[in-house]
Amino acid sequence: MATCDAPEPWLLGFQDGASPTFEGITELHDTIFFYLIVIGVAVGWVMASVVTTFSESRSPISHRYANHGTLIEVVWTVTPALVLVAIAFPSFKLLYLMDEVISPSMTVKVVGHQWYWSYELSDFMSDDGEAVAFDSYMTPVDELEDGQLRLLEVDNRLVLPVDTHIRIVVTGADVIHDFAVPALGLKIDACPGRLNQTSVLIQRLGTYYGQCSELCGVYHAFMPIAIEAVTLEEYLEFIQSQA
Repeated sequence: MATCDAPEPWLLGFQDGASPTFEGITELHDTIFFYLIVIGVAVGWVMASVVTTFSESRSPISHRYANHGTLIEVVWTVTPALVLVAIAFPSFKLLYLMDEVISPSMTVKVVGHQWYWSYELSDFMSDDGEAVAFDSYMTPVDELEDGQLRLLEVDNRLVLPVDTHIRIVVTGADVIHDFAVPALGLKIDACPGRLNQTSVLIQRLGTYYGQCSELCGVYHAFMPIAIEAVTLEEYLEFIQSQA
C-alpha cells in the first residue's frame, strides 16, 4: 500500500490516484502529452525535410531567395491557436471542477505553522465543548518504526473517511505554506490572513503522504502531511478517541 500512495526514488510517473480530482489531472496530462507527441513528430518531420530538400547543393536558388510563403505562415499561426483552444477547454473544465465545493458532508480546517500542521474537525465536539483539534509534527528519524517512511511520517495523522465529500479550509499562521498531497490531487496555498478552500473525495482506503510545497523557512522540508483514509465506522471510532 505504501508503494502506491507514497513517492518512490526516481519515480517518473504519477502516484496511484485515489480521488476524482487526481483522475482529472491524469486525463488532462495524457491529453496534452498526446498533443505534444503529434507536434513533436510534425516539427521534426518538417525540419528534416527542410534540411534534406533545401540544402545549398540541391536547391541553391530556393536556398538563397525563398524567404516568404503566405500559406505556410497562415498554417503555423492558425495551427498553434487551434491547439491552444483544444488544451484550454479541458483545462478550464478541470479548474472549475477543482474549485467548486458543493454541499460537503464535513469540513477540515488546516493551519500551517513553522514547521508543523494543525487540524481542526469543526463538525465534531470534544467532551469540553471544543472542536476536535490536534497538531501534527514530523516523526524524527530515530523514532521511526519498521515500515514508516523517513521525512513523511507524522505523530498524528489526519484521519478521514472514504466516499465522503470533504471541504478543506486552509490558512497560514505565520508565513505562506502549501498543503499538498499528490495522490489525492490536493495542492492549495496556506496564506496568513486568508482562507482558501478546496474539496476532496477519497475513493479507497490507504495512507496518503504529502509535504509543504511552498518555501517557508529553514525547516520547510520537515513538515510532512499524512492522511489516513478509513471506513466511516473507523472514522467515528477515531473521533471518539479524540473527544
